[in-house]
Amino acid sequence: MAKAVSRVTSIDQIYSNASAGALPEQKSRFKHLIDSFSKEHGSRPDFVARSPGRVNIIGEHIDYSLYNVLPAAVTVDVLVAVKVKEPSSGTTITVANTNDVKYPRDEFHVPQEGDVHIGEHNWSNYFKAGLRGSVQLLRKEYGNDFRLKSMDVMMDGNVPAGGGLSSSAAFVCASALAVLAANGHEVSKQDLLDLCIVSERSVGVYSGEFSAENVPVPVADPEITFLIAQSFVTSDKAVSAARHYNLRVVEVTLAAVVLAKLHDITLNPDSSSLGFSIRNFQEELMKSLGKREVAEDEQLDMMIKVVQEKLTKQSYSRADVAEILGLDVSALEKAYFSKFKVEGDNFKLQQRALHVVQEARRVISFKDTLSANAGQKLTQDQLSYLGDLMNKTQGSCRDIYECSCSEIDDICAIARNNGALGSRLTGAGWGGCTVHLVPQGKVDTVTEALKREYYSVKFPELSAEKMKDAIVISKPGQGSSLITGEALAL
Repeated sequence: MAKAVSRVTSIDQIYSNASAGALPEQKSRFKHLIDSFSKEHGSRPDFVARSPGRVNIIGEHIDYSLYNVLPAAVTVDVLVAVKVKEPSSGTTITVANTNDVKYPRDEFHVPQEGDVHIGEHNWSNYFKAGLRGSVQLLRKEYGNDFRLKSMDVMMDGNVPAGGGLSSSAAFVCASALAVLAANGHEVSKQDLLDLCIVSERSVGVYSGEFSAENVPVPVADPEITFLIAQSFVTSDKAVSAARHYNLRVVEVTLAAVVLAKLHDITLNPDSSSLGFSIRNFQEELMKSLGKREVAEDEQLDMMIKVVQEKLTKQSYSRADVAEILGLDVSALEKAYFSKFKVEGDNFKLQQRALHVVQEARRVISFKDTLSANAGQKLTQDQLSYLGDLMNKTQGSCRDIYECSCSEIDDICAIARNNGALGSRLTGAGWGGCTVHLVPQGKVDTVTEALKREYYSVKFPELSAEKMKDAIVISKPGQGSSLITGEALAL
């Protein structure tokens, strides 16, 4: 049975893995939320829903090929304080923020039928996205006569927006959890994750699917932490998606269907963006070879050889792919180029597929190292091995998948030169964010080097507020939770 979202009664339980000095700061922030709520509504909240930011430690650009990645919760989070009220003439929800100057109070009614309306851009739309998904789930579970509780809500968040830490996901997830809890519905971690992936689409965020598998990070010697550094280079998706992200989705899809055709395998449609994934091909290939029971790492080793041996051209034109699939070019374009805009006439099928299967193999190696040492300390050699896996990911993103950029490469080089064991981009790429595996004793050295050699050089006018968001230091943290009882009496 899937594990339910945990309930905690102590702030210490949530931030037990926080870096030195962070716990008092988090307690002060939590107390400010409770005090602000009490001042606004005349009493303490019934509970606080919490969802952390997350960073993808390893497993880049493989989720839309239906391979698992390895995300980790970080200590920065979104908190949603809630007072539940019985609906009178209808369901009314008020949403406020501890920073009421920047995020003004919103109040709205929820219709008894139909979807929750999400209008023009407003900060509260992220709450409404979580609300919309939760209402759909509750009506499906309890029937259309279900009456949603009214709620007074106050929010506080310290996940940097646009910093590669899934701030929108944390906001939507905490909101959905708050609505479900207010209506007495217990939810598992995986179901909450699935709900929020769908709910985020209401505000234009499309995430790949992944599992909420829990892989504890053992204690290490030396002690380690994750440092997340923002490049402040943004790839404008409206402008560049067609030749970057969308193109990669098409390339890995074409690789899957071409490999299937070369092996005389028919693929059934799957849940990937264009209906056919490399993972799908892997499963069908193993079935045809009688290798379905072979361990996943061995299957991926076989897949690496298949990709290298079968996809022999440096690039494939539309005509090349159409000929292999037995289609004319117009039929190929209708099947694989019509769902979203794509710019490109030559496709690097071997390189893109090779990154996917090698990266999926690195994820397994990373997980296996953590799992094999549960209850024991990771040694220096093991930490170096994990760092090397992250470095290989960055090399593959730079050279094979070609989704890095010079600024990301510079950050990774500076971090490694100053003590990081592993450094790589995280997120969509072409800018954005980086994640680094750093011994605790080297955190200050790496931080100062990045400020001196990257931020001061690239962005000399960077404000103090932006600089504060540039680097987040966190050990792997707790997942989503409901905070109740004594914790609310701070």
